[in-house]
Formats: sequence, C-alpha cells, structure tokens
Amino acid sequence: MPDVFERFSELLVYNSGEPLIFNSSFFLFFFFFCVLFYQFVVNHKRARVLFLMTLSLYFYYKSSGFYFVLVIISSIIDFVAAKWIVATEVQTKKKSLLILSLATNLGLLGYFKYTNFFIDTLASANIAQLDFYDIFLPVGISFFTFQSMSYTIDVYRGKLDAEKSFFDFLFFVSFFPQLVAGPIVRASDFLPQIHKKIIVSKADIGRAVFLIAAGLIKKAIIADYISVNFVDRVFEWPGRYTGFENLMALYGYALQIYCDFSGYSDMAIGLALLIGFKLPINFNSPYQAASITEFWRRWHISLSSWLKDYLYITLGGNRNGKFRQYVNLAVTMLLGGLWHGANWKFVVWGGIHGLVLAIEKFLNFPAWVGKNKITRIIGILITFHIANLCWIFFRADSFETGMIMINQILFFFNGSILWQFLQGYPYVTLLIIVGFVLHFMPPSTEARMEKIVTSMPLVVQAIYLVAIVWLVAQVKTAGIHPFIYFQF
Repeated sequence: MPDVFERFSELLVYNSGEPLIFNSSFFLFFFFFCVLFYQFVVNHKRARVLFLMTLSLYFYYKSSGFYFVLVIISSIIDFVAAKWIVATEVQTKKKSLLILSLATNLGLLGYFKYTNFFIDTLASANIAQLDFYDIFLPVGISFFTFQSMSYTIDVYRGKLDAEKSFFDFLFFVSFFPQLVAGPIVRASDFLPQIHKKIIVSKADIGRAVFLIAAGLIKKAIIADYISVNFVDRVFEWPGRYTGFENLMALYGYALQIYCDFSGYSDMAIGLALLIGFKLPINFNSPYQAASITEFWRRWHISLSSWLKDYLYITLGGNRNGKFRQYVNLAVTMLLGGLWHGANWKFVVWGGIHGLVLAIEKFLNFPAWVGKNKITRIIGILITFHIANLCWIFFRADSFETGMIMINQILFFFNGSILWQFLQGYPYVTLLIIVGFVLHFMPPSTEARMEKIVTSMPLVVQAIYLVAIVWLVAQVKTAGIHPFIYFQF
C-alpha cells in the first residue's frame, strides 16, 4: 500500500519528462476531478473562480514546474498597472504605467526565450563571445504574456474598464484549457463571462464532444503518426530522400502542424464549453485561403488579430500611405515570426509572409482571385505552395537543411518512385489524403457532422467520446508527443 501512495504522489508532482498535456492519461484524471467537484461550486461565483483558478495554476505547475509563478507575477503587474492607469488623470503617468506593464511582460519573454538567441547572434557576428545560460523555457509563456499585456493596453486605450477583483483577473490569465497554446483570449471577451451565471446547454455539450473528439483525431492519430513515421525522418536527413519524398514530407508537415495546433485549439474550446466558458475560434480551414492575406484571417486567428490590433495598427497601419503600410506589414510579420521562436529561421518565415502580404496589397491580389471559381482555385494553389515554402524554414533544423530540401525538390525530384512510395508508406499516404479531404470539406458538411453528434443522447455522446479515446490509445505512436506550439 505505501508503494501505491508513493506512486500516486509522484504522479501529482511536476515531471519534466511528462508535462501535463491534453492527450495524456493523467489529464483524463485531472479533468474528471475538475468536472466532478465543479458541480459543487458552479452556482457560487467566488467559489467557482477560486476552484478553477487553483486547478489552472496546478495545471501550469504540472506543465512547467515552479515557473507557474510567472503567471502570477505577470498578472499582478498588469492588474495593478491597469488599476493605477484608471485612477490617474495624468497622461504621462498613464503612459509610464503602460510602459511598466509592457517592459515586465516583454522582459519575462525576452529573458526566458531570447537570451541565448541574442548571445548566439552576437557570437555569430563576432561582436562578443559570451557563455550560454542554462535557461528553462516555460511552456506557453508567449501566450499568457500576450494575453495579459493586451488587457493593460485595452485599459490604457479606454476600451476596457479595469477589473476590480485580482482573483478574477488571475483566473482569466491562467484559465487552463487555453493557457499554454491559445487561443489568445481578450479580456473583453472572457472577463464578462466570469460574472454571468454558468449555463451549459445540451448543444454546448454536443459541440464540446464533437470538438474534443475532432481534436484528438487530428493530434493523436493524424499529426503524430505522419510525423513519427515519415515527416521527421525526411526533415532530419532531406539529402537522403528524393525530391518527390521531400515534397510529400513538406505536404505532410503542412497537414501535421495544422492538425496539431488546430487539434489543441479544438480541444481547448471543447473543454472550456464543458465548464461553461466560450473561447473564440482559432482556425478556419486555412489551406482553403486564396491569398496569404486570407490565410492569416484563417490561421491562428487569435494571434493574427492580436498582431493587427496591438502592433500593426500601433505602427500606423495603412494610415500613412502605401509605402508605410508595406513597411508596417513587413515589420509586423518579422516580429510575428520572432514570436514563434528564438531563431533567425523564424524571422525568415515571418519575413516571407510579410513580403508576400505587401506584394498582394500592391497587386490587389485578393480582389483578383475573388472574381470567379477558377481564379479562386488558382489562388488557393498558389497560396498553399507559398505557405509550404515558408513551412520549410519553420520546420527545418537550420537554413542549410531547408536549402537542401529545396534543392532536392527542384533538381532531384524523381517522380517515378510514386508507386514505391505508396507501397512503402501506405498508412502515411492514407492519413495525408484523409486529412486534406477533411480539411477541404465544405463548412456545411462539417456543420452537419457536428449536428449529428449534438443530437445524440448524452449517454451516446459519452460512449462516442470514450470510443475515440480508445481508438487513439490503439493507434498512437510510442510515448506522448507534446503539441508543436508548446515550444512557443
């Protein structure tokens, strides 16, 4: 019996080798505990907030250990700064408080995420030779700092009243379904929900079951399988594979990162619905976009709208002429690329997107592709391959690896191995085809599928979800694979 208690206690503490993620067995226990005891506090606002806030902080502790205190520190700074911004009438003091908030959040982000990047950049440029620091990157720090920071900016701009309760604000920042990989939720969307009576309708439960099941299938079946069994192998040694195999790996990665990230978002939205909170949609079939402009209205919507509202518009947006607009687009996407990772390859990824966005504005490309179905199809094909070109630098370990992959595709394609490829990777091929077919389904078809699940009796919905979990357990690859965006 002591051994049982010891093993159970070990499960409860942070383990760097097994962070708490949605597709882990411990999360099932965690969420079951949450739902079970939530029934006793759901109708008492203060108890409900404290209960979910405590669970959320524990969730982050299980994901990043002691660094859960960073969520609390960021929340304290922004909560106090916003209160003082509202309390003072002096504009210079308001601006100083805003700067304090931005400096704190960006300082945390800069230290943990970019310290060694700048040290490496200085060394590469022969400016200074400094030792690297052993710095742990807390999971999701880019998400919760942006979320907390946007609250202070909105209060400073007069778009939002300062929150009166610190616990309500900390709950908003730490809410566990979207804490570590988004969506990046605005305070204006979430804080009002805290004060409303919690009502979880049958339609909410049905939509939650549909989204959680879809997210599990996307992540644990499609993304993980094609990653481990094909995509990772090619990206590790692209020179060992033909151009055709490199291109298939690139298409596979485009599907993998979509299924991985949108799968997380689906599960986050579904889990939040089950406890009475609504999160914004974060993906809308991005590869159906007919321009890069449209792509960013469909891909990681919460980030692209954040960058637009708090960076692009702050830089001047389109208010100061066409040339300045192009510069603002480029700067926004360059910084957006750097947000994704402390590496120059992400800056290149963002830079290509920014350049294409500027070119599209100059040529009025989005309007051209919207003329008819044929031009739209052409636009979708062009956009998809531009996005794939960018994914090379996003995924490859280095520029050199990325350029090897491009070289293989352009000069050593060898499409004659198609049949050999199909024989060697039958399940990978099948999952890639199924994934893209599902992705390009008309919205009406997806709505009908959701309606079927929503119309099921609750018992049948539960059986359906259990069946999906069982299926995932049967086909999952060895070990639990963290979501790609945990590293950002």
